[in-house]
Amino acid sequence: MSNDLSTFRNIGIMAHIDAGKTTTSERILYYTGRSHKIGEVHEGTATMDWMVQEQERGITITSAATTIFWKDRTGLEARINLIDTPGHVDFTVEVERSLRVLDGAVAVFDAANGVEPQSETVWRQAERYHVPRIAFLNKMDKVGADVEMCVESMRTKLNANVALAQLPIGSESSFKGIVDLVSMKALVWASDDKDAKIIESEIPAELSDDAHLYRQELIEKLADFDDTLAEAVMSDAEVTPDQIRKALRAAVVGIKLVPIFLGTAFKNKGIQPLLDAIVAYLPSPLDVPAAHGVEVEGIVKASDRHPVDTDPFSGIVFKIMSDPFVGSLSYLRVYSGRVKVGETVLNVLKGKRERITKLFRMHASDREETPEAGPGEIVACVGLKFAVTGDTLSALDAPIAYESMKFPEPVISLAVEPKSSAELEKLQQSLARLAQEDPSLKISLSEDTGQMLISGMGELHLQIIADRLVREFKVEANIGKPQVAYREGITKQASGSDEFSRVVNAKNMTARVSVTVEPDPETQSITVIVPQKAGVPNVPASVYAALRESLEGAASSGALCGYPLVNVKVQVKDFSFDNTAIDEVAYKVAASNALRAALQEAKPILVEPVMKVEIVVPPESSGTIVSDVSSRRGQVSGLDARGHLQVVHAEIPLSELFGYETDIRSMSQGRASSSMHFSRYQALPKNLQDKIMGLA
Repeated sequence: MSNDLSTFRNIGIMAHIDAGKTTTSERILYYTGRSHKIGEVHEGTATMDWMVQEQERGITITSAATTIFWKDRTGLEARINLIDTPGHVDFTVEVERSLRVLDGAVAVFDAANGVEPQSETVWRQAERYHVPRIAFLNKMDKVGADVEMCVESMRTKLNANVALAQLPIGSESSFKGIVDLVSMKALVWASDDKDAKIIESEIPAELSDDAHLYRQELIEKLADFDDTLAEAVMSDAEVTPDQIRKALRAAVVGIKLVPIFLGTAFKNKGIQPLLDAIVAYLPSPLDVPAAHGVEVEGIVKASDRHPVDTDPFSGIVFKIMSDPFVGSLSYLRVYSGRVKVGETVLNVLKGKRERITKLFRMHASDREETPEAGPGEIVACVGLKFAVTGDTLSALDAPIAYESMKFPEPVISLAVEPKSSAELEKLQQSLARLAQEDPSLKISLSEDTGQMLISGMGELHLQIIADRLVREFKVEANIGKPQVAYREGITKQASGSDEFSRVVNAKNMTARVSVTVEPDPETQSITVIVPQKAGVPNVPASVYAALRESLEGAASSGALCGYPLVNVKVQVKDFSFDNTAIDEVAYKVAASNALRAALQEAKPILVEPVMKVEIVVPPESSGTIVSDVSSRRGQVSGLDARGHLQVVHAEIPLSELFGYETDIRSMSQGRASSSMHFSRYQALPKNLQDKIMGLA
């Protein structure tokens, strides 16, 4: 296989939990020859679910990477770097950091459920990083599979411009193949066996009218972006498959259209055409815009890098993983130039030199050493001491800084304490390694009890962390019960100022700083703005950096109970400046004190995380579920039908949701299920705030 970048595909598979991502990945590995036996999620043998916890629970927890090769029906062979991502909302950080470095994605949907809550979340993440997508409606053999419903839900819930590229032959248990609307051929699988022969034939007569109708719809959608097809539509001329493929590729790469493909991964149908579509329509590194480096004040200017060997080396560390054999593995997407084993590179944001001691191509948890890596490649490296997720690596003499990743704030915490004093250091080291791996995991000390707190995205997230502490890191620890991670907000705009002086080398160093704070519901955390001082062009960058660092640090502890601030905008209004007496410590102390003064005047309150919850329930139990939502301080935002089931959409405070899945199953004779993800913060009722503050 050549290193021709036009044949590279860096793609991810993303979806709601249980839509069949990992099952689809396993079939892809089998049909590309990467594995000779299909692993099954329900048996705990899936190749890409290699962690013990994944195999036991039948879910994907950590994204897994592999490299495969596929020659499509036109004879084009491609090298596909594939990342299988989790579907559970607690591990959405894995999807976030994978999409940051991928060129394309396959969005998998359950054909009987359409767009589900986490489908929306991962879709929005892909939009934020401008990742081109194709869609795969999986589980076409399932009772209730409904292509039209799925298409409509994608249009309404995702606001996506979608078009069918295939039609089903048969439905539910009789699903046996697809009609390819590009080639206008029928593909039928002889059986459910993994090695079943694919029979290509003419389109069945009963599907001919539908096939021509949907093909025309696809062509008309593409004609909006392709002049050749537009002329053909206007003149009623025949459109060839090659013309459609060319236009469809351009539309997908340009994120103008999402084609929909069909199949059932578990029954081994539809995977080979999906692989053809990955090669035919998803972009290579050459098809996406040049990697754009942002300006970091005082460190590096904005610039671009291209995916060629002749540009200086640059790449992003997007994942860090503890490894029992080599210590720490850092996953790296190379954007430009080449990096070799033994080379020293620059960690741009840290200002540190890092040495690459080993490079690996990964296949889930297996590794294959390689002496170097070039543009477009995704590899794992050993030797990085300072890098964290989101850091940019570059050539020593050509620094560049790519935009880092933003991760959601944790919403739930639990206490962890060692069973003996001898275990304390081991616990601290293990938690530090886990936090390095997982940017959504936060470690802190409770000011009230002195206990160590771990905070994360949900109950399951913290259960997995606690399980890994005991089994993987062999730490003997007592694990507390989950608690809501409360935050602090403000209810009005306010200002504060402070002046701080200290003597340095017999000289009085003074800094005066004034700030304003105001509620900002648009941000989940805080926004700190430090504008340039008007009329004073020679203020050193270190002064602005000191002000920002101080305010961001002070915002991690609010004025009521010391919880971090959220939904707050902090802006420096003015500060003193004397270029003969610059003292960064004075600026930091004055800024921190000014923020404290402003918060006291801004009527601070406690806020709690509210979750957006979707409950799928039989119609006869929906009334009970709706009443229960109200009893949990929740609000129902809508009801809709999904096949023969009813879907209740609600917003409920997280504090009311511990053990919720068990509760709704008992209310519905075991037939209801739920999924949830973080929605927003809202003010805590006065009686609950007083209780937490010890006033009631």
